[in-house]
Amino acid sequence: MPRVPPPTAPKAPRRPLPRPSELTPELDRAATVFLSDLHRQAPQFTLSEDDVRRLVPGVAAWLERAARPEAIRRALTDDLPQPLKHPAKLLSYRLTELLPPAPPGVDDLAALARPRVTVTPFQTCDDCDRAFRSPTPGHCRDCREIRTAYAQAAA
Repeated sequence: MPRVPPPTAPKAPRRPLPRPSELTPELDRAATVFLSDLHRQAPQFTLSEDDVRRLVPGVAAWLERAARPEAIRRALTDDLPQPLKHPAKLLSYRLTELLPPAPPGVDDLAALARPRVTVTPFQTCDDCDRAFRSPTPGHCRDCREIRTAYAQAAA
């Protein structure tokens, strides 16, 4: 009786292609130019328009992380398998697996770019002890209105 080989374990799904936090027109343009020009340095990387469009977010994520185009080119084109059958798949794999870490302080810079919210502190009214928000101590709105009315009546 012939033995049946045991079933192989299913492969884990591939990680998705990295994406920048925001694909700005500048990042999109720079990544598109980079991928479209890649065949000049490595002729085996002549990509279709669909491949370029699909890989742009991955390159943009690298550029967002302050990777220089020459460093990206080396990471993607050095030490290629021979023969290279699926250039776009190799680029997708390398863009995902070799993604450099975000530079330190990127989150800090984003926080600085956000507008600051100023909170006006609570004060206690000098006349009635009611709490109200004001940058300086003094009187609440009701007490100010009463004082204004008395001043107008006395005049």
